[in-house]
Amino acid sequence: MAKIAYILLCHKDPEAVIRQAKRMTAAGDCMAIHFDARARPEDYARIRTALAGNPDVAFAARRVRCGWGEWSLVQATLNAVETALEAFPRATHVYMLSGDCMPIKSAEYIHRFLDETDADLIESFDFFTCDWIKTGMKDERLTYRHLFNERRNKRLFYASLGLQKALGMTRAIPADLQIQIGSQWWCLRRRTIEAVLAFTRTRRDVMRFFRTTWIPDETFFQTLVRHLVPEREIRCRTPTFLMFTDYGMPVTFYNDHYDLLLGQDFLFARKISPEAQALKARLGDLYAARGVQFEISDEGRNLHAFLTGRGRIGRSYARRFWETQSTLGRERTLMILICKKWHVAKRLAQRIREATDLTAMDYLFNEEDCALPELGGIQSTLDKRNRHRRALMRMLYEVFGFQRMVICVDPASLDLLHDFASDRCETRMLDLECRFTDADLVGHARRVGLAGERTGGAALDRLLPAMRNDIALETDRIRDAGFAGYQSLHESDPAPVQARKLGAFLGIAPAQALRIVQAGPLFAD
Repeated sequence: MAKIAYILLCHKDPEAVIRQAKRMTAAGDCMAIHFDARARPEDYARIRTALAGNPDVAFAARRVRCGWGEWSLVQATLNAVETALEAFPRATHVYMLSGDCMPIKSAEYIHRFLDETDADLIESFDFFTCDWIKTGMKDERLTYRHLFNERRNKRLFYASLGLQKALGMTRAIPADLQIQIGSQWWCLRRRTIEAVLAFTRTRRDVMRFFRTTWIPDETFFQTLVRHLVPEREIRCRTPTFLMFTDYGMPVTFYNDHYDLLLGQDFLFARKISPEAQALKARLGDLYAARGVQFEISDEGRNLHAFLTGRGRIGRSYARRFWETQSTLGRERTLMILICKKWHVAKRLAQRIREATDLTAMDYLFNEEDCALPELGGIQSTLDKRNRHRRALMRMLYEVFGFQRMVICVDPASLDLLHDFASDRCETRMLDLECRFTDADLVGHARRVGLAGERTGGAALDRLLPAMRNDIALETDRIRDAGFAGYQSLHESDPAPVQARKLGAFLGIAPAQALRIVQAGPLFAD
């Protein structure tokens, strides 16, 4: 059975460290602690005293002063790992933790998971081809030597970097290594970590290289594991659930995140708020529990993005100059079906194609696989279609040879509606207002990744009102925009009323519009 040696890097809150060590070891595992040498000596003494009688806790023989982005974090990890392997010969796995991590599964579940997974759990993506680094330096992390800490000695850090660039003092990466990057939170098998330590003792050139790289805790273990272990024995993922905000800061979890955390396909979570004492207590009890069944829905990241993004309605980029100067043409008419239930708008578009000579396109600005003719590549991706929206529509008019066209648009695409409404062409909008039952909302949440098949009822109870309000907000924003040529067609409208509105929208006779409306249930799910 798996026995885990947890590697805990910490620098504050001694009482939380003590509780965490007691919790982990009470379930049969062990822990090696590295307490930052910069921290207060009395805090370290308190931890040593409180855990002195626990045979499953060891302390790194050598403590180092740690700094963010420095080699010192890797050295601290190596010191704790060496201590763990020596102190706990029966440990089968080594798991990296911080003082902000907490288990979101029971020890029973974690041990069973590791028994069934004969592989190392560590993110390792190719450094130069992946987009793991979102902002800041990339190649410079490796090709220049970093001797100063960017946070403590910003002027020296950038002066040194600038001087190296000016003098062309780049350096070569060890020829036999393919540099990898990923999260510093991993779980490795004992034989893997032993191989890493053996490698560090024989390859001094590699150690010298990484000692002067920037943020090596995101590249050192990731590179060496991929170098030493067959790919089939690596699961390229972190076992610790963590998210980042739009500003690159870790998302902090609080007391009301308990259900969300348990539903994620991870073993631990970071970062738990120090004030979330109720959450920590519940997760601590969970770790010791037996017979707990976990329903994995794994919607956490999508759900967080949805709920935090609702208050940030705005445009990320201004229109390009060639978009503002282009036009679909004064002589053309663009008719836009607006509907949140895509199948309803698609059904109506299909009937329009069958009953009239109009060209009706589905959600070409919202749906990746919308059928489009070859337009020289501008139609190939959603990003390109939205970036070159006016150019795309102009080309479609020319390809089909018509002056009138119908397209479907999701009501969330308010910027697109504004863009087309400001064009010189005649723009008409028909908002198909549908009823949304709870079942409709659950289905929509699952389609867009806000919920999974096993998302619990409590999580859905919190999600559905937010979704319902969000849909209502989208409708209100469209109405408040005051678009000329806008009208709404409600699901509850009688057929003659629907036909009158549809006829005015399409510019066809009421009798023809009535046949389209009565061809079958338009709003049926």
